[in-house]
Amino acid sequence: MRRIWFSWLAAAVIVVLLASWPEARQLTLSAELDQFLEAQRVASKAPALQVAVSFKGTQIYSKAFGTADLEFRAPASVTTAFRTASVAKPITATAVMTLVEAGRLDLDAPIQQYCPDFPKKEWPVTARLLLGHQAGIRHYKPNESGGKTFYFTIEDSLGIFKNDPLLHEPGTKYLYTTFGYSVLGCAIQGASKQPYEVYLRDRVWGPAGMTRTRLDRMFDIVPERARGYYRVTADDLKSMPPAAQAIAKADDIVNAPLHDTSMKIPGGGLLSTAEDLVRFANATMEAKLLKRETVEQMWTDGRTKSGEATGYGLGWGVTPPQEGIRRLSHTGNQIGASSGLVVLPEVSLAYAIMTNLEDVEIGPVSRGIAQILRKHLMK
Repeated sequence: MRRIWFSWLAAAVIVVLLASWPEARQLTLSAELDQFLEAQRVASKAPALQVAVSFKGTQIYSKAFGTADLEFRAPASVTTAFRTASVAKPITATAVMTLVEAGRLDLDAPIQQYCPDFPKKEWPVTARLLLGHQAGIRHYKPNESGGKTFYFTIEDSLGIFKNDPLLHEPGTKYLYTTFGYSVLGCAIQGASKQPYEVYLRDRVWGPAGMTRTRLDRMFDIVPERARGYYRVTADDLKSMPPAAQAIAKADDIVNAPLHDTSMKIPGGGLLSTAEDLVRFANATMEAKLLKRETVEQMWTDGRTKSGEATGYGLGWGVTPPQEGIRRLSHTGNQIGASSGLVVLPEVSLAYAIMTNLEDVEIGPVSRGIAQILRKHLMK
């Protein structure tokens, strides 16, 4: 998971900045953001870039740049649906915690109590350990992250990894794993007695107002779905046969290969928009989905049995406070998409970034936004 850098000084003064600006100055800010973000899109060669920002529960910026589908020359819009990649994880984690609050799932019970399809291991595996990437379940093997097989159920998708041994005793190490979230998706279904999709729609997407969020099923007709792309690298060229090298060159943008995300729905198989992700962040900050104490539990840095901080809570990346401000975040990268979601609860700020290109560096976009805010504050 890539970390998204943010200027804490800029964040600390956003309250003053946005509360005091006249409308004309806010328009100037929007224009500068437009110019910067389009430049970032061009520099990264992302066909499309979509960004939404909210402050104190109000959307203050939302814009899409570029092209959602190059072949059809379809422009991107604020309603274009992109793959969330791993930004699905805090959404799934929130669903888990709604079941905890309802007394239907125990964070420290053996996960087989809710997901019997995941076999017992040498050590107990629990939802708490899975949420914090401390359960010892492996991540992808080489070339495994771009699976093409369609899995009809989450339980079926567990077959990719469920019989593999744990890589370490749970609780002793942090090891990021998307497959661990597949087990959590199975547990959501077992505890709720509902399909993952139905439960998420009723308890998370609906209450948060996420009207454009859904499963990334390849066979569904999804209005305004962004097509995914890939940027050819020099290493790619080296591995190509001579005939392919004659027609390809580094930095070419090509259609992303087929990737069926049903292999990892709870950890990376959703479609959404930047606006929807910001709505999710706002609903989280405003305690519309979970109690505030539950949210704080999710936003608390994890610890291994030896006391080592992991930099990850329950579904969220956690950064130590700077200038009294915390940053909770998650990024995602998969075939055809790069994404990021950042929440700064002390200033009620959230923003989301989505693209339809794999391996886009999200950090420079965040840094540039902070720099623009600082520039306007000093005027």
